Amino acid sequence: MTRYRKRELARIVADALETLPVVVITGLRQAGKTTFLQRDPVFRGRRYLSLDDYAVLEAARREPEALMEGDEPITIDEAQRSPELLTAVKRVVDRARRPGRIVLSGSANFALLRGVSESLAGRALYLTLQPFTRRELSGQHSSTPFLRRFFDQRELPIQSSMQPVREKEILDGGLPPVALGEARRRDLWFLGYEQTYLERDVRDLAQVADLVTFRDFVRLAALRTGQILNRSDLSRDAKLPASTASRYFDLLETSFVVARLLPYLRSRTTRLIKSPKIFVSDSGLAAHLTGVSDLGAASDERLRGALFETYVHQNLAAIVGAHIPGGTLSYWNVQGRHEVDFVVSSGQECVAIEIKSGSRFADRDLRGLRAFMSRTPDCIGGILGYNGTEAVTLGEGLHAVPLAMLLS
Repeated sequence: MTRYRKRELARIVADALETLPVVVITGLRQAGKTTFLQRDPVFRGRRYLSLDDYAVLEAARREPEALMEGDEPITIDEAQRSPELLTAVKRVVDRARRPGRIVLSGSANFALLRGVSESLAGRALYLTLQPFTRRELSGQHSSTPFLRRFFDQRELPIQSSMQPVREKEILDGGLPPVALGEARRRDLWFLGYEQTYLERDVRDLAQVADLVTFRDFVRLAALRTGQILNRSDLSRDAKLPASTASRYFDLLETSFVVARLLPYLRSRTTRLIKSPKIFVSDSGLAAHLTGVSDLGAASDERLRGALFETYVHQNLAAIVGAHIPGGTLSYWNVQGRHEVDFVVSSGQECVAIEIKSGSRFADRDLRGLRAFMSRTPDCIGGILGYNGTEAVTLGEGLHAVPLAMLLS
């Protein structure tokens, strides 16, 4: 058995289990949810059931409330496979509303499943287990992350030079079999992952008559990782009716293959773009779906930048979720003029972050940050994350920070 690597989300789960009767842990398939549920100390003393077990699945469909009888806290994995069980949770919890009574987990966003969010309203906290972060893979999960320290201290930590983020880290992503080196061939593992997703998850969640067309749609959506979502363009390129393309995209979002990044709208600016950006939830999966196997000098520069940004997004999403309670992650764009890749908000304050995949930066790379800070009084600092080795304070509340430090 491989060594268990602790996940940052455990600290939030521990608090949630002492507060709410239902905790829902979801995320992309193979992000490590089952290992987390079975091996993390926060779940010790719970009865574990998986609806991947056919007998358990049948029991959940026929007598869902009987499955949850007794005083012992229970964890039910792959719970999205039985809508009957999900709707029965409400009745069980309302009869015995004890904190930590039920943990539900699965590779579907329960908050987007019809009827489920209403039945669990006021009873559950939804948490997303992201793919492995750089912090988790390096064993730094217990330290205070850079972003949390920056909000608290508003200055760069004293730290020696750091090694750049390697291209292999981007191509591997954070799904455990690849990120931990368990898969001998990354390309074959992701191909099998794609096939399993199409043949199982898609069929579990929706009726998709033509899986070949859907697969092509998935790849077209992946080519837009890090871009502002334009459903009309996506529908046209996929040669699908708008209604079908919209349904397919919602399915990608429900199964966590893609995630939306909403715009930051509190800035004093007209002509703000209000459509979301989209990201594939794992940079390794994004590289596979876009056909990228090399991020060297000869690679497509636009895709290289998009994959670096995708990697930063999955790391920041995990850090914000675990260490900045109530925090949000968004982006900012003034149509045709300025853009900031990420805005991290905590309370009324925020930090603006621009990402550059190269090891050098120029003054023009700071234009979006300057524009955002001039229009946003609540912004406490602007950070240019670049793939260099030294952190530099540039004045005007601006800092150039190695990506390795930003994600530490």
